[in-house]
Amino acid sequence: MAKKVVATLKKEGGQKYAKVVKAVRNPKTGAYTFKQEIVTEEMAKEILKN
Repeated sequence: MAKKVVATLKKEGGQKYAKVVKAVRNPKTGAYTFKQEIVTEEMAKEILKN
């Protein structure tokens, strides 16, 4: 299934996308969870700055 997602993200003439994985800490337990998003490269740079 991942092959289909990768294949659709690499079309010529389209926008370039990046997968962003963030570690988010739960305030109650202190455990980390991971949030995954597929965003454009420009948005990924902004997300990683914060």
